[in-house]
Amino acid sequence: MPTAPSLLRPFGRSGLQTSALGFGAMHLNDDRSSEAEAGALLNAVLDLGVTLIDTARSYGLSEERIGRHLAHRRSEFLLSTKLGYGVEGVPDWTYDCIVQGVERALRLMRTDVLDIAHLHSCPLETLLRGEVIRALDDCRRAGKIRVAAYSGENAELDFSLAEDVFGAVQISVSVCDQGAVPQRLAQAGARGVGVIAKRPLAGAIWRHAQRPDDFAEGRYWDRWQAMRLAELAQDLTPDELALRFAAWLPGVDSVIAGTRRLDNLKRNLAAIAKGPLPPGLQQALLDRFAPHAAQWPGLI
Repeated sequence: MPTAPSLLRPFGRSGLQTSALGFGAMHLNDDRSSEAEAGALLNAVLDLGVTLIDTARSYGLSEERIGRHLAHRRSEFLLSTKLGYGVEGVPDWTYDCIVQGVERALRLMRTDVLDIAHLHSCPLETLLRGEVIRALDDCRRAGKIRVAAYSGENAELDFSLAEDVFGAVQISVSVCDQGAVPQRLAQAGARGVGVIAKRPLAGAIWRHAQRPDDFAEGRYWDRWQAMRLAELAQDLTPDELALRFAAWLPGVDSVIAGTRRLDNLKRNLAAIAKGPLPPGLQQALLDRFAPHAAQWPGLI
């Protein structure tokens, strides 16, 4: 089975490279996975050739577990995290919160540098004040992060794509969430901004027998049904359809998918390694979304 090293891509103009599939470490956030299970999974991720691991301040035990189990292999992967809140003793979305958040992440993940550090769904009015952007850039200038980034959608994303400070963005991209396609992806590519596509499986809402209660998944369910996408899958599983759609869109450097199960990760790698969808099918997925684009914003 082809693995991620055969699918390495430049990450924008950062000089870094990433695997086409990244690992979202949110599912390592609590004791539903034991320490032994978390360590085995994280090391297997690298063994399979995945070179991007993405986490966040809000992902519970995730950052700590990455540090505990992967510090000895730090040179083998890009480390991406998200911050802006949850630092003891300082208000959220302030200069000190960003700087201390970076220090906290470095300490927990037992590293000297974060490859990619995102402002995590930072509101537009906060971005406009400039304080948190300046803090993130100061951390970059100090060598504590390599790429300053923004994670979010819509007007905040547009603002961030126009800001020279940000060398990367993390955005929702899936068959059910195409708000960044193609203009925002093209803008990122033109500026050399690295793009991490989150939620490429759209919560795998096709596995649900009825509409999920979760805010995002419920809306993805509505969109999947409205676009009648099941009829386009043909001989592909919906998972493969979704992953190949997102991973091979022009402008996407890596798609991140999280799981607690190694067999799921292997299936995701195998799907992406098959390459782009047939052009007619890819275009059909774009065409089904296009009439709804104005009413369906990107979901945070």
